Amino acid sequence: MADAESSSSHFIYDVFLSFKGFTRYGFTYRLYHGLCKRGIATFRVGDRIRDSLLEAIERSRMSIAVLCQNYASSSWCLDELVQIMKCSDKGTKRPVLPIFIKWNHQM
Repeated sequence: MADAESSSSHFIYDVFLSFKGFTRYGFTYRLYHGLCKRGIATFRVGDRIRDSLLEAIERSRMSIAVLCQNYASSSWCLDELVQIMKCSDKGTKRPVLPIFIKWNHQM
């Protein structure tokens, strides 16, 4: 019997997209729409509650973390990253692609 992890019905997203909120309208916006345009089911945080966010991470085939200078200043982002790494078993089960961007945003 196959476990839920290997079952194709377990996954509802191809990619979980993690990012710091203010990068939403630049690089992350273009990345998200580029993935969707190519038919890649991508979850990005909108107005979703925490439980659905954690479920989306668990039900994604891979994750992309868009890391900027202030990413670690958000406990929410760090919680996401911890969950991503747990679900990926440190990258051995599901790929995690980190993208480092320099963002000159004044807060």
